[in-house]
Amino acid sequence: MAFRGWKRLLLLGRQNTFAKAWRSRRGGPSLRWKRCCHWSAGKSLDPEVRAFLEENTEVTSSGHLTPEIRLRLLTPRCKFWREKPDLWPYGDPFWAIYWPGGQALSRYILDNPRVVKGRSVLDLGSGCGATAIAAVMSGASQVLANDIDPIAGMAMILNCELNHLNPFPITIKNIINSDVGNWDLIVLGDMFYDEQLADGLHQWLRKCIRIQQTEVLIGDPGRHQFLSHSIHSQLHKVIEYSLPEYTRQENYGLTSSIVWSYQPSNSVENC
Repeated sequence: MAFRGWKRLLLLGRQNTFAKAWRSRRGGPSLRWKRCCHWSAGKSLDPEVRAFLEENTEVTSSGHLTPEIRLRLLTPRCKFWREKPDLWPYGDPFWAIYWPGGQALSRYILDNPRVVKGRSVLDLGSGCGATAIAAVMSGASQVLANDIDPIAGMAMILNCELNHLNPFPITIKNIINSDVGNWDLIVLGDMFYDEQLADGLHQWLRKCIRIQQTEVLIGDPGRHQFLSHSIHSQLHKVIEYSLPEYTRQENYGLTSSIVWSYQPSNSVENC
């Protein structure tokens, strides 16, 4: 099975498994990953993992909305684009795809640095780290990237190096339903692919707004699970971007991606 078929599994089927992982890790990471639950500047990567990622991804800045940002991604020129997915040794590589919601968020932040300048930013479900990188480039005072996949954390450090940035802190655990942090802005892209996960996000984000007056921006290309969820009625459309042809092909005909501002009308209520 070529990676294009594998990517379809990630889009349609294996996301359910990933969503279960988010839900099952409430309160912190599993014991297996506890030793690498936090990455910070100066922390060295496992040489074997670094070598594998460098050998089996391609550095690219083309075909996406943010040519300013260089990323290690899986592309048609990579061996694992053609290999059977079970041969990839580190779990499903969601982080190795630059999803359209994340592209829209990153483009918006780069074009509107005032959104993050001098502010603390949490990039939830960061994946390849592009939106966190965009926040750093645009002058955020503090950035924390969050993803439950430790390999994503390692890939983010490599991507910081590619863009000549000091690695920002990265936390590898499920923070949804955890205590609310004091963030000026939370950004998240492409995370509304499972109803139960979406419900948890809805409640936790609303709590962040109620307690800390946090601003929330969501990137999504208009997937059915997102448009049909109750959160959609509490969103304000900020901007819509036409996706480059390469990204359209990667995402089976999706033509645009939107940045939404989450403004719950009942944010003052108990959650």
